[in-house]
Amino acid sequence: MANNENLKGYGFHERTAKEQREIAVMGGKASGEARRRKANFRKTLNQLLATEIDSPEWTPVLEAMGLESTLETAMLAAQIKEAVNGNTKAAYFVAQYAGQSPEPEENIKNREADTELKKARKQAVTGENETEEALEKLDNILKEMRDNAVKQETE
Repeated sequence: MANNENLKGYGFHERTAKEQREIAVMGGKASGEARRRKANFRKTLNQLLATEIDSPEWTPVLEAMGLESTLETAMLAAQIKEAVNGNTKAAYFVAQYAGQSPEPEENIKNREADTELKKARKQAVTGENETEEALEKLDNILKEMRDNAVKQETE
């Protein structure tokens, strides 16, 4: 039968503040490594996209338009060509990256609320003093989201 004794070791028992800090430190290190990997990936991708190409199909067209003949411009031109030919996914891609289909405000607010909640949880584990400000921001974001939801219901 389940009780507190046989649940220990499975993450169900209370951790000491020291254990929580150690876990938070390990998580922080892993998070930093993941961020560095992602940053290196983006850097490499951007370098590759900026590479000049000599494509018989794209170079004359791009240069006639006054553009550099790079992988990036060729890729974007190909997406535009596909969109013109009726490919709706390509059209969505072009509109999204041209800034013509902005991210919904609700998604931005949800992301901000998640960030503030994570800060508050981190403070609870590590004891850093960001909590009051983080919780106040979270309350304001959530209040604004509730107000917007009520406003949309009445419209």
